[in-house]
Amino acid sequence: MIGNDVDAARPAGPTNVSAIAGLSAVWAETLGDPEICIGVLDGPVDITHPSLAGADLTVLDTLVTDLADHGSALSHGTFTVSVIFGQPNTLVQGVAPKCRGLIVPIFTDGPSGSLAPCSQLDLARAITQAAQAGANILNISAGQYSPSGKAYPLLADAVRRCAERNILVIAAAGNDGCNCVHVPGALASVLAVGAMNASGQPLEFSNWGDMYQTQGLLAPGENIVGAAAGGRTITETGTSCATAIVSGVAGLLLSVQLKQRKRPDVSAVRRALLDSALACEYKRVDDCRLLLAGRLNIPGAAARVAGRGSSDSGQGQGGLVAMTNEASVSAQPASSDGVDATQAGGTRTPPAQDYSGRGQMDVGSTSAPDRRVMPSTCGCGCSGSAPAQLVYALGVLGYDFGTESRRDSIAQHMDQPANPYDANQILGYLDRNPWDASSIIWTLNLEATPIYAVQPNGAFASETYARLRQFLREQLAEGVERVSIPGWVAGRVRLFAGQVVPVIHPMPRGMYSWTVRALVESAAGKRPSGAASQKDKDVYHLKTEAIANFLHRIYDEFRNLGMTPEDRARNYAGTNALLAARVFEDAAKAEIDLDTIDVTRSPICRPESDCWDVKLTFFDPKRTLERARKVYRFTVDVSDPVPVMVGSVGSWFVR
Repeated sequence: MIGNDVDAARPAGPTNVSAIAGLSAVWAETLGDPEICIGVLDGPVDITHPSLAGADLTVLDTLVTDLADHGSALSHGTFTVSVIFGQPNTLVQGVAPKCRGLIVPIFTDGPSGSLAPCSQLDLARAITQAAQAGANILNISAGQYSPSGKAYPLLADAVRRCAERNILVIAAAGNDGCNCVHVPGALASVLAVGAMNASGQPLEFSNWGDMYQTQGLLAPGENIVGAAAGGRTITETGTSCATAIVSGVAGLLLSVQLKQRKRPDVSAVRRALLDSALACEYKRVDDCRLLLAGRLNIPGAAARVAGRGSSDSGQGQGGLVAMTNEASVSAQPASSDGVDATQAGGTRTPPAQDYSGRGQMDVGSTSAPDRRVMPSTCGCGCSGSAPAQLVYALGVLGYDFGTESRRDSIAQHMDQPANPYDANQILGYLDRNPWDASSIIWTLNLEATPIYAVQPNGAFASETYARLRQFLREQLAEGVERVSIPGWVAGRVRLFAGQVVPVIHPMPRGMYSWTVRALVESAAGKRPSGAASQKDKDVYHLKTEAIANFLHRIYDEFRNLGMTPEDRARNYAGTNALLAARVFEDAAKAEIDLDTIDVTRSPICRPESDCWDVKLTFFDPKRTLERARKVYRFTVDVSDPVPVMVGSVGSWFVR
């Protein structure tokens, strides 16, 4: 049970963020630097609210469609953004009003005004978008209960890449009131945030857990004042509020680094927040685990970032103020297709588990019975129109009907008895009616999950549809394992099950289908004849094994959405193994094995190009310590929808 003292027993009134201990001292130094961009992955935002007038906010085009002018998603998003970006001398002043904001809508309204869930896959996609748009901090006031603390692989990979790119992900600990964790909050590089009241006592609904003890802290989360659609203000309670406060504080600390002419270092800011946190030594509770690593201590964190040593005096409030309500995993079973964030509740029982790994995130309030995903958007000031999102994706082809009426209409025109879900029957129907290939939604799937819809367009659309039919037939009859779809994102479409996916307008020039075996044989070249030497046969065998291993690592270890330049370069390397054939032949002759596959920006590139170096590092398994490793590098230009190799393969030894 949470320990109570006299202060905790008093009813809490509305709390403005300006009351947070230690914040005014940081404001005297900076209100935030516009070079620091905070991305809020949440619901849509009423950017016409008076408190946001003058805020530097940019809205990204995501999968969220039909942005309403009212509803739960808009309310949660507007509130969260105002806590971070509310302008000075308005009804709601945010924590970091002069930082740039990037609004990344991931939540929308569902039936009866409830929040519609967001899948972990869609969250991963949104994280990637925000990272590419220049965010330094990502605020995710949501999560999904995960007994193991593990996330869907694509989400875990997106978060890992944020850490590699100096981007801090801050996520809610959850509002289930139990010893349980949420993702992405439980992922190793994330800063998880729980909620406390103004006196520093943990709120009874705020989650705790072993993973949070070293990477989580408490921040004010009770009766926080924020903006609401239509120019109003409201108060909210929950870990969502606390998360937004910490994101704003992190933005201020990065701004302090800039003022000191230092490069923004999110790892240093994360360490400062955690190392300065005030734990049981400051003010005890009955169960110190409820404090996570400790309470937010703005003076202490600011002193560490400024290089002034520690300043751990909380002056009664420990630098904490209550924040608005946050989304956490629902105590009800989550949809198998989404990530859930739950609302505050007194229960100490973990919510029902979603075993799919792609459950839905919910954001909720202490009073709302529905615990589904809530918005928490913010804007990162990026001006001008965004360039088209290029994609070079690998996967398996599928199809969808979108609606019951479309499915039933096609079924009525098929040979009877008709089963529109039998791919062989669909192909037979399309052979007789090729014009109807555009009436179904062609999908690219990863692990049986649709990640894109493929919609040919332009003068050669009919030929491209014919190629899609060919790919599907090859998958059924010839065991084709992968197809490549290059192109650019052009809108979104809703599938039959309700999932919204981006639409790719494909570039036929780069569309291929293959089996690993066929690609290996093509890359390895002609098999040695029976009269060839045993050494030549051994080299050929080792080369084919090495190429197959390389391809499987590209497809499985590095599976991705094909959105970032690095992923497009890596996927292209996995499609065009011929590029690396000489590398593996040399490696086979030298009897060295593939160790790492790295992709880094090339220091030299042609004008108007975007070049990335794919580096393959090999080691000698027999003489690991004595022999230097060998690196092979080939450069891929990904400025066009269909990447291309530039220059020749280079190699060198490293220790």
